Amino acid sequence: MFLSVFDMFKVGVGPSSSHTMGPMVAGARFLETLRASPFHPAGLRASLHGSLAFTGKGHATDRATILGLAGFLPDSYDHEKAEAAMAAIAESGTVTPPGLPTLAFRPDTDLVFDYRERLPGHSNGMILMATDAEGDVILQETYYSIGGGFVVTAAELAAADKTAAAPSGVPYPFETAAEMLSMAAASGKSIAEMKRANERHFRSVGEIDAGIARLWQVMDGCIERGLKGEGILPGGLKVRRRAKAIHEALLAERGLNLVPPHTINDWISLYALAVNEENAVGGQVVTAPTNGAAGVLPAVLRYWLDHVPGASPTRIGEFLLTASAIGGLCKHNASISGAEGGCQAEMGSAAAMAAAGLCAVLGGTPEQVENAAEIALEHHLGMTCDPVK
Repeated sequence: MFLSVFDMFKVGVGPSSSHTMGPMVAGARFLETLRASPFHPAGLRASLHGSLAFTGKGHATDRATILGLAGFLPDSYDHEKAEAAMAAIAESGTVTPPGLPTLAFRPDTDLVFDYRERLPGHSNGMILMATDAEGDVILQETYYSIGGGFVVTAAELAAADKTAAAPSGVPYPFETAAEMLSMAAASGKSIAEMKRANERHFRSVGEIDAGIARLWQVMDGCIERGLKGEGILPGGLKVRRRAKAIHEALLAERGLNLVPPHTINDWISLYALAVNEENAVGGQVVTAPTNGAAGVLPAVLRYWLDHVPGASPTRIGEFLLTASAIGGLCKHNASISGAEGGCQAEMGSAAAMAAAGLCAVLGGTPEQVENAAEIALEHHLGMTCDPVK
């Protein structure tokens, strides 16, 4: 089993990796299929099912689906261009995807929230269709957004077990924590070193380092924007953004002999809240492993860098590689999808990843890193995330 650090950590847009990023990716994938087909489409349709239907409005699933069908992608998302595209689609009743003719698409009739039918593969299901001039469906594909921005077709989901069992060619193909520790003991390598060796099978050292640097740049930038943001968060609960005020209060307390461990939770919670508020307003975030849990890992990493003596930016890669190894185990053996496993799947995985990364940069052995991840994970078992209004 191999899951790249760049699959576990993906640059995207809020508020949800499964309900916003996933549908946008699905829309873009459908365009690729349509461009490669022999058909001559005249229109597009979409239907959202299961959790995508029931909680889609609050997660901007409809907007994300429309933008995906217009050719937008999460990692290159431009808010101003997206706003202009949405306005044009609403006015004209058409969408013009890259490489395709202008297609009929009226959001109020051609995008349906289907609350009755839950698709069999996953709770986050959607069907995308292309139609001819008479309105008949000429191409149709079912997609599942399985958490963390990962999207699969129905056929890919059915073949997932076979794909996972196929040899990946990487030198350390661990699928369980026990295998990971056994390989670490046999090789004398740390978890991060094994993970880097696996990444080297597909990318150069320069590509790996540049990619990791960008991931942290986006994570840290998200924290910084969150610390400055003001106003009311989207949705009907009228929740006011709090990170800026808390940050100012913590800065005012400096010099009052408040030292760790008294302030650890204050600062970590602040950084996580800053990310969560940016995610809620649809800002740029990094899945860690999902948007819903995106604040946990960057908060721990930022706290280590800013507040722990001896911390060095040169070890950010070690932190993220270690964390991604643990996240891969969670995804492969259980789930990182909140719609599928509740908040324990998202927050539990995120806490395990953050604990593992922190333990690694503090000098922990592979056994200690694994134990840190396990302790963090078990304390989130049973956590749920039922919508409240």
